[in-house]
Amino acid sequence: MIENKINTTKRNNPFFEPYNTPHDTVPFDKIRIEDYEEAFMEGIRRDNEQIERIINNQEKPTFDNTIIYTDEQEHYYDLLGRVSTVFFNMLSAETNDEMDALAQKMQPILTKHANDMRLNKKMFERVKTVHQHHRRLSREEKQLLDDCYDGYVRSGALLSDEDKEKLRQLTEEASMLSLQFSQNLLKENKAYTMLITDKEDLEGLPDTIIEAASIAAKENGKEGWLFTLDAPSYGPFLTHSTRRELRKEIYMARNTVCTHDNAENNIEICKRIINLRREIAQLLGFKTYANYVLKRRMAGKSRNVYELLNSLIEAYKPTAIKEIQDITLLAKKENDYTFKLEPWDISFYSHKLQLKKFNIDSEMLRPYFELSKVIEGVLGLANRLYGITFKENTEIPVYHPDVKAYEVFDKDGSYLAVFYADFFPRKGKQGGAWMTEYQGQWIDRKGNNIRPHVSVVMNLTKPTEEKPALLTLGEVETFLHEFGHSLHGIFANTRFESLSGTNVYWDFVELPSQFMENYSVEKEFLRTFAFHYETGEAIPDEYIDRIVKSRNFMVAYGCMRQVSFGLLDMAYYTKKTPFEEDIIQFEKKAWSDATVTKQLPDTCMTVQFSHIMAGGYAAGYYSYKWAEVLDADAFSVFKKHGIFNRETAQSFRENILSKGGTEHPMTLYRRFRGCEPSIDALLKRNRIRRTKK
Repeated sequence: MIENKINTTKRNNPFFEPYNTPHDTVPFDKIRIEDYEEAFMEGIRRDNEQIERIINNQEKPTFDNTIIYTDEQEHYYDLLGRVSTVFFNMLSAETNDEMDALAQKMQPILTKHANDMRLNKKMFERVKTVHQHHRRLSREEKQLLDDCYDGYVRSGALLSDEDKEKLRQLTEEASMLSLQFSQNLLKENKAYTMLITDKEDLEGLPDTIIEAASIAAKENGKEGWLFTLDAPSYGPFLTHSTRRELRKEIYMARNTVCTHDNAENNIEICKRIINLRREIAQLLGFKTYANYVLKRRMAGKSRNVYELLNSLIEAYKPTAIKEIQDITLLAKKENDYTFKLEPWDISFYSHKLQLKKFNIDSEMLRPYFELSKVIEGVLGLANRLYGITFKENTEIPVYHPDVKAYEVFDKDGSYLAVFYADFFPRKGKQGGAWMTEYQGQWIDRKGNNIRPHVSVVMNLTKPTEEKPALLTLGEVETFLHEFGHSLHGIFANTRFESLSGTNVYWDFVELPSQFMENYSVEKEFLRTFAFHYETGEAIPDEYIDRIVKSRNFMVAYGCMRQVSFGLLDMAYYTKKTPFEEDIIQFEKKAWSDATVTKQLPDTCMTVQFSHIMAGGYAAGYYSYKWAEVLDADAFSVFKKHGIFNRETAQSFRENILSKGGTEHPMTLYRRFRGCEPSIDALLKRNRIRRTKK
């Protein structure tokens, strides 16, 4: 008889000890759900202990003993930052009910701790003293000190005790509501499915989409074809399905999420978030939340944001109206003159018009954009520009089989970074695409350059039983976009982590990402990887010519869509008085100057607008268009000297990608460009002529 013995050996929390993994990467395979809370609480304890050491230091406050304090043993490390990074990245990329519940539990605790840190009187007095009286500092040290001091002030350090307590309450409530917003949106998006059982209802859909829908149905234990609100399913269905009523159904499902009479309704949550942010800003001495935000942006003032958005409306709206008129005319010709174009018709008929004008569409290109080849192309582009190389390392732990992990090496062969890529949609993953980090870059006291671990997370077309993952050109652009962000992290080369990589002004952070999108229509780049997945044939020149010619198809409509989102964002966050309006009606009015299509009374963007409700883009969504002006201007330099010109690329790396937030963004941009940007390069790229008055 074998006696069963209970293992009484205490398991070590992986967050508490060296990871002992390649490049000290996160040991995803060892982390359990119970490890997070224990590490959170210990991290908070260590933070408090560290603050006590600093404020009880009897020596005069200095930059070295206050701003960058590290004890002699150097046993302190940012445990809370370490566990928070992993947990909240997983909350977006690989969550479940248990993780969501823990997030609800920890969010108020973490927000309270952040407030305790920022509102600590003794700590602020030391920082204030250093800010007023300090040794001669390097440019980067001065930037860190200014950011540190400003961070305390913007977090309420100058407030009275009564107002500090009020600020605590407001920020804690806002933090919880933003989390609830995100969780509601994920649940609503994942809850909807459209099951088709009649094969005739698949008319118009490409084989790749039909195969993917068949697999989705089987995975959910159903017979037929299952469509969801995930981008690789939703977008192609609207574009290709001939079944107008089904297009309407899935469109309305997507555009009414979180508006229904259920627990996931986000309308009141949005109202409260808007009001909380206004109250926070006014408590801190700003008239509006936009004023508070824009003080730390390139734009500087609301007026400058509106000048940009209005100039784009003036330049692009006439063309956008013409684009919609052309689509409407085609739809009427194919039906009859009484036909009324609805929002669920736009993708369908614009696709038809694109075919008619340029004889090109995303499905024709898919066979040439097989994911493994696209990966080679994108990573190869970085090699051609900067000389860096990527080598997949299967010894680096990952959190899901879909994720690939790479070591990145510089042009001299030295280790540069770890790069993760997470490609496909799944149940516990938020929609959209984003770049994040598991470790930032900094230089420690011994002079060791701690290299970053960056990750791109996307929702691309999945492989089917018959075919590998075949992407659309739009998905290739998405990959390039997020990869541009990752290069911003990979090339980081600053002394302090809080100033490295993407830690820059939010209206500058999109420059490296949108810059990379330019390559998606460059023949020299497409020639490096776009080969037919079955025959190996290179993408035909005529296809590339059509891609280039069609690049600006519906570009004005797309611009107005982005501008409308920017206007909506600014409308909410320039409010000086309590927001009491009907969200849906307010939304329609706020972006009316940029709309060129019919507005439906029941649809609502606000309740699913994660960027401005739960992300970092509140009063900052204009950043995409702001950065587009920069990226067009920057790429014009490459077009002049050669799109793969190493010298130009090196200048871009040295002056922008490696510098992070060590200097003002415009200073960095001028250093690369030689002058400030203008809208002219963007207008030229889009072939838009300014309307003469």
